[in-house]
Amino acid sequence: MNTSTTTTNSAPNGAPPYQRILLTGAAGALGRMLRERIRPWAEVVRLSDVADMGAAGPGEEIVRCDLADRDAVLALLEGVDAVLHFGGISTEGPFGAIVQANIVGVANLYDAVQRHGTKRVVFASSNHTIGFYPVGERLDADMPTRPDSMYGISKCFGEQMSRYYFDRFGIETVCIRIGSSFPEPTNRRMLSTWFSYDDLTEMVRCALFAPSVGHTIAFGVSNNRETWWDNRLAAQLGFAAKDSAGAYAEQVLAACPPPAPDDPAAQYQGGQFVTGRPVHE
Repeated sequence: MNTSTTTTNSAPNGAPPYQRILLTGAAGALGRMLRERIRPWAEVVRLSDVADMGAAGPGEEIVRCDLADRDAVLALLEGVDAVLHFGGISTEGPFGAIVQANIVGVANLYDAVQRHGTKRVVFASSNHTIGFYPVGERLDADMPTRPDSMYGISKCFGEQMSRYYFDRFGIETVCIRIGSSFPEPTNRRMLSTWFSYDDLTEMVRCALFAPSVGHTIAFGVSNNRETWWDNRLAAQLGFAAKDSAGAYAEQVLAACPPPAPDDPAAQYQGGQFVTGRPVHE
């Protein structure tokens, strides 16, 4: 079943595209998806990852880079007007690896952004920054973080780093606390947290082209029937979700039996991440 609507990939109101956008994490699942969609937003799209990204297409530049390498990141940001930062480790794992990719990496990125005068950053944060809130509790971006994992802690660090660079240097960032971004929801939790590819693309586009974003935290979630997150504090983005996990509810509920009432993964918004076991979304 596919209820997605066509996402507007052009700049709004005839605004000119950026000269050069950097997409980190370009070899990851969301990076590969965005690579196909962001081309109209810049004269040149620079793609970066530690993994193979294939050959550069028209208007693309390929730069392999370890985010933990400060000098390499400084070179990576040369000539970049805006950053879509989707790089780093995207699930729970050993803290040593998370530190290098998600903490040292984001520190290196913002240092380079400031040195090169880059205009704006879109930071792929995560719902796991607030994963220890109970299921059903309604949250907005002013609620204190309650990370559910070392991965969630690293994303809290990224949000605070971006806040510091806005307050001290005026570098604008939109932190998108991504819910569960997949082609379709595959479990009961995702009926609340699903973020369709089209809606993710549109939020990223709004984050890039809104006239002024300051430091904004936005929840990356589609227009689901039941959700725990309130985006009223991100209204300046002008984002409106089009898709809904409700279109998949019948098949998901039939395929996934109800969890045990005492299952922590069913009690907290972070799902399996609160258990401390390595897990993908």
